[in-house]
Amino acid sequence: MDVTQASRECSAVLEEIGDAVVCDRAFLEEVLVGVVGRGHVLLEDVPGTGKTLTARSVATALGLSFSRIQFTPDLLPTDVTGTHVFDERDRSFEFNEGPLFANIVLADEINRAPPKTQAALLEAMEEGQVTVDGETRPLPDPFFVIATQNPVEQEGTFPLPEAQVDRFLVKTSMGYPDAEGEVELLRRRASREEGSPTVSTVLEPEEIDALRQVPETVRVEADLLEYVAAVARETRTDGRVEVGVSPRGTQRLFEAARAYAALVGREYVTPDDIKRVAEPVLAHRLVLTPDATVNRVEKSAVVESVLESVPVPTLE
Repeated sequence: MDVTQASRECSAVLEEIGDAVVCDRAFLEEVLVGVVGRGHVLLEDVPGTGKTLTARSVATALGLSFSRIQFTPDLLPTDVTGTHVFDERDRSFEFNEGPLFANIVLADEINRAPPKTQAALLEAMEEGQVTVDGETRPLPDPFFVIATQNPVEQEGTFPLPEAQVDRFLVKTSMGYPDAEGEVELLRRRASREEGSPTVSTVLEPEEIDALRQVPETVRVEADLLEYVAAVARETRTDGRVEVGVSPRGTQRLFEAARAYAALVGREYVTPDDIKRVAEPVLAHRLVLTPDATVNRVEKSAVVESVLESVPVPTLE
């Protein structure tokens, strides 16, 4: 699959999902960047904005299996990964796969579960495998997590560990629909037959592997590599930031920029591509100083000021 075909397939997926989910196209692009860029996506939104419908629609459009995990304070790690169950017939233990064994997993309200259960996702997200009772089992390929969390102001939530937050390629938000979108939701609700929009399969599972290989062919010039590194390093010197973007975060910015370029049908990365994905890729990796937190400094504002301060490479 070449870049042109990849862009065409991505556009078809976006159109199909957009017909079912009332949201901004830019949001769906960021989710798809996570899929194409071999990463995972974290959504932070209030309940009822359509996060579950989005995740299910992405899975259907891509022709992949889907599983949903509702995280709760009493959820155990084995409830997520699976466990061994004793079989009375042959007097042996048999492994029962948990809901992680799917191509696309929706980890709903992940910050409502205790840290021990949240950590059960770490190995799965990074290595594509789970280890239960000392036995390692591979997860389906491709494996993609869409995790949702409630805003931290809500009661009964546990902040995600920094190590886990860093494993999400993209953190984004659906937000509330605009006035026209909200009226469209009411139109659908007015007719029960149209209450649940359907999504058709656009790609076959084997085409997903080819699609995710395309960003590897996207060209990034040497000056843009320096630009990506400069943006990441600038976050570490900002006075409002206690912990800046890690080297892994620098690599994720590079990967997301190539994935976005492939999504829009370009065989090379431009500075605008990097700027387009910088906020959803970098903001959640920052740890602000106590003073900045008290002053309610937004992480996205820090990324925006960093982009303004780092000189953009010019074409010669």
